[in-house]
Amino acid sequence: MASVEEISRARRAEGPATVLAIGTATPPNCVEQSSFPDYYFRVTNSEHKTELKEKFMRICENSMIKKRYMHLTEDLLKENPNIAAYSAPSLSVRQEMVEVEVPKLGQEAAEKAIKEWGQPKSKITHLIFCTSSVSLDLPGADYRLASLLGLHPSVIRTMMCQHGCYGGAAALRLAKEMAENNAAARVLVVCCEITAICFRGPSEAHVGDLVGQALFADGAAAVIVGADPPPAAERPLFQIMSAAQATIPGSDDRIRGRMREAGLLIDLVRDLPDLVSDNIGASLERAFGPWGISEWNSIFWVLHPGGPAILDQVEAKVGLKPEKLRRSRRVLSEYGNMWSPSVLFVLDEMRKFSAEEGRSTTGEGLEWGVLFGFGPGLTVETVVLRSMPIDL
Repeated sequence: MASVEEISRARRAEGPATVLAIGTATPPNCVEQSSFPDYYFRVTNSEHKTELKEKFMRICENSMIKKRYMHLTEDLLKENPNIAAYSAPSLSVRQEMVEVEVPKLGQEAAEKAIKEWGQPKSKITHLIFCTSSVSLDLPGADYRLASLLGLHPSVIRTMMCQHGCYGGAAALRLAKEMAENNAAARVLVVCCEITAICFRGPSEAHVGDLVGQALFADGAAAVIVGADPPPAAERPLFQIMSAAQATIPGSDDRIRGRMREAGLLIDLVRDLPDLVSDNIGASLERAFGPWGISEWNSIFWVLHPGGPAILDQVEAKVGLKPEKLRRSRRVLSEYGNMWSPSVLFVLDEMRKFSAEEGRSTTGEGLEWGVLFGFGPGLTVETVVLRSMPIDL
């Protein structure tokens, strides 16, 4: 009879967890950033607030965003006018909307990832669903998504709620633990956000809310994670070498989300880019010390595109070459800040760009890379990645 230790070892994977496929999705409604101020003040019946509109126009111009995707349309806002007000009771109508639309958009991204993976859905053993857009209903969005995808009833579901922008990296960390501790596991990770939960009109008393209205967007991303992929059946994109979380002391008021009758109220502070950039060096040293890496331009970067100031200050503080954050800048430009899916969009851009440019690996020809997510807490997620060869 095998010992407890032998049985336990047999259940674990031999190698690190790997990203086996990536899929992304956005709502069909595309909003051009150049015309968004006029649209925003019109649909919220705020055109008389001329000073606020001028300020909002400057924020949009400096956002480095060209377009964003949103589930909310002008027709939907006309049907639900309380959503367009700043503080009108509207939580019920928002929740009724997102509880349907979040799993649907997540399904679209997941099906793309599954198609790329090339394996039957029956091989999916675990589902992680991450969202900050819907969290109040039971059963949750993970249950609805599993039903929409037709996953086997034995799939182990895990719901991650209210992580905000660091959710995508946190979900990868959790998927790594699942895959490496269960040799046959294939973990479907889905991150989806629909910002109808926090859209609202402008307020003279809360000017800071304009930043979020100029940056936030809707999107979904899915990845499939598993260890020890058989070469004939699965093609690994990235190995997940390590993953860690750190909370910056005394920073709990830097990003706050408060669910109230008027929806999710989000508070951002001006010194957020400074706080992130000042603490990123310590996370890098902890993550790459075991691998003997200390030159940050020698690795590829998958950084959450929280906003232009964050990207600029991280680049300056760490001493990065301009090209290091080009994938993050592109996602910000083409999609805005989608919260938890954003960093997975960057990861997808990284591997696609590498293939298009004829690079030798999925990390732009480099072996080692870092994926950073950060959000409320202030919480920093650091994931060390190892890129895989590209079959040219």
